[in-house]
Amino acid sequence: MMTNNNKSNQSHSQKAKNSEKFHSLSRKIVSQFCFFTLLISTVWGIFCFILMYNIEDEFIEREVRQEALFLQQSFDQNKSWPTPRVTYMTLYFSKNTLPNDIKQRFIADPSRKEFSGENDRHYHLLALPQSENTYLVAEVSEMLLVRPFTKGILKLMLITGVILTLLAFIIAWQLGRKTAKPLKQLADLVDGVAPEQLPDKFAQQFPKNEIGILAQTLEAAMTRINQSLLREKCFTRDVSHELRTPVSIIKNAVEVYRSQRSTKANNPVIERISQASTQMEQTVTTLLTLAREEHTLVDKKQVKILPLIEQSIIDQSHLINNKPIQVEVHDNCNVEVLAQSGMLTVLLDNLIANAFQYTQQGKVIVEMHDKTLIVADTGPGIEASISDNITEAAVKGRQSTGYGFGLSIVKRLCEHQGWLLTLSSEQGTKISVTLK
Repeated sequence: MMTNNNKSNQSHSQKAKNSEKFHSLSRKIVSQFCFFTLLISTVWGIFCFILMYNIEDEFIEREVRQEALFLQQSFDQNKSWPTPRVTYMTLYFSKNTLPNDIKQRFIADPSRKEFSGENDRHYHLLALPQSENTYLVAEVSEMLLVRPFTKGILKLMLITGVILTLLAFIIAWQLGRKTAKPLKQLADLVDGVAPEQLPDKFAQQFPKNEIGILAQTLEAAMTRINQSLLREKCFTRDVSHELRTPVSIIKNAVEVYRSQRSTKANNPVIERISQASTQMEQTVTTLLTLAREEHTLVDKKQVKILPLIEQSIIDQSHLINNKPIQVEVHDNCNVEVLAQSGMLTVLLDNLIANAFQYTQQGKVIVEMHDKTLIVADTGPGIEASISDNITEAAVKGRQSTGYGFGLSIVKRLCEHQGWLLTLSSEQGTKISVTLK
């Protein structure tokens, strides 16, 4: 049964485990938005840069084609080549007479139309289609507008990209904060709070969007959990109270029977009934302890654990009568731990009772190591599947050879108090409970 303190402890423990895995939603929105802006700015800048180059080349190519058409028409009419009308264009009638800057490259690649020369010269070449070995070459260095300002254009694009990224960061930060704020409010509202302590209809305070749907889903889930916990608590309390009466009647009947018989007469059936009633009484007490929410509000204090261990051994000693069992309590148990005395008593009674009950011969050892209580026995042990997954076993209520219902009670008690429970079973069974 989950209580307020236990839920809070589990919540903080879970936070510590997941601290390295946490990724802020607002930071992710900002980073993705900035990355998207940089990507779009880069793609747009490259597109604009290529577009400017192509537009400039297209203007030059158009003038070269127009001049070539004029020269070809003049040649067709007069049977002689006129001088080009613009000074930066020149006719060549052989590849070998082309400017040295472009001659070899044109011979190697006759389909090429644009060339870069020495001293920042730039050429456009057009082979006249109707005249063989006739080439119109335009040296357009003085006409270029984009290439001389390439560095300036790149610098402008870089500055513009930085400005856009900063604007995107501001917008994304505002958007991320606005988006994550109700999510954080919802997380803070339900974090570490028992279902019964949540405000009624808390989902109404959240916006009517996906976050509101999430809040409504959480509210419905918390309501169902609260109802289930309430039913379980009431059932455990009511059943425990109902069982107390018949258990008391059985114990009284056993005492009356013993008082009416000679003390030397030892009836094994009556002894079994007495032991079973004592165990049932202990189980009822434990279930009542777990069902009472007020126990979680009791302040913890420094408690000497050795007297509790000794008292528990005395109380459970009837379970090892006529058994060749040696009980060892180490000196390191003479320490103080920060805990609730009642809860420690319940824990010790269950651990020691289980060890006594299912150990037929050998030893039962109780010791403490650095705030960790250890109870080991030489009994038959438990199933490997239960030992490997004690949490699943306790939650599902599965029983194990040699441990029965006690394992589930101990597990629930440790959850109740936020203690760490570990179990190993090699030669016998060893239960460790870290009292933190």
